[in-house]
Order: sequence, then C-alpha cells, then structure tokens
Amino acid sequence: MGAESGPARRQRWPARVYGTGAEPDYRFSLANERTFLAWLRTSMALVAGAVALDAFATGYPRPVVQAVAGALVALGGAGAVLAWARWSAGERAIRRGEPLPGFRAGAAACAVLVAVATTAAFLVLVR
Repeated sequence: MGAESGPARRQRWPARVYGTGAEPDYRFSLANERTFLAWLRTSMALVAGAVALDAFATGYPRPVVQAVAGALVALGGAGAVLAWARWSAGERAIRRGEPLPGFRAGAAACAVLVAVATTAAFLVLVR
C-alpha cells in the first residue's frame, strides 16, 4: 500500500507506466484495470460476433457478410488497442496526480459501430 522502492518497482512492466509518479491508492488502479478488462471483454465479443456471423449467416450475399464480419474484427482489434492506450494513460495520470485524459476516439468508435450495426440490421430485415 505504501510506495514501492528498489528492485520491486523496477521489475514492474511496462516501465513507462509504473516508472512515473508515486504509487497511488490501489483502489484507483484496480478501477482503471477493471475498465481495461471490460474493454477487452467487449473487443473479444466483437470478434466472436464476427466469427458467428461468418459461420452462420447463410442466405445472405457472401461479400456483405464478409464485409460486416471484417468490420467487427477490425473494431475488436481497435478496441483492444484503445483499451491498452486508455489504461496506460489513465494509470500514468493517476500516478502523477493529474486529471484523467479525455477520450477523443470515442465518437469515431461509436460512429463505426453504429454503421456496422445498421448494416447487420439491414441484413436481418432484408432476409
């Protein structure tokens, strides 16, 4: 709970996150980690949805199914990358006692997800 010192602090990875600022109250770090894991869980669900769509979407034009599945996989991958970036930026800010960073990519991610969901809904309704 106190500040780590010596070799124990240097061994934590990634050093660019843990090597800055002071050791924060663990509750804030754990909350940040829970958010990171929620993002990863959502990313995995998007990839799983793409696999399910590709495997079970019979009767739809194959190129459309592949495009939607590809978009879901891309969103899942982007979500995982954004999760890591948000976690590390948040952890650094917590350690430095700075305000948490804003989330500029949220609107773009939301717009892409709405486009994919609209396309998927169209596929369901057209059938």
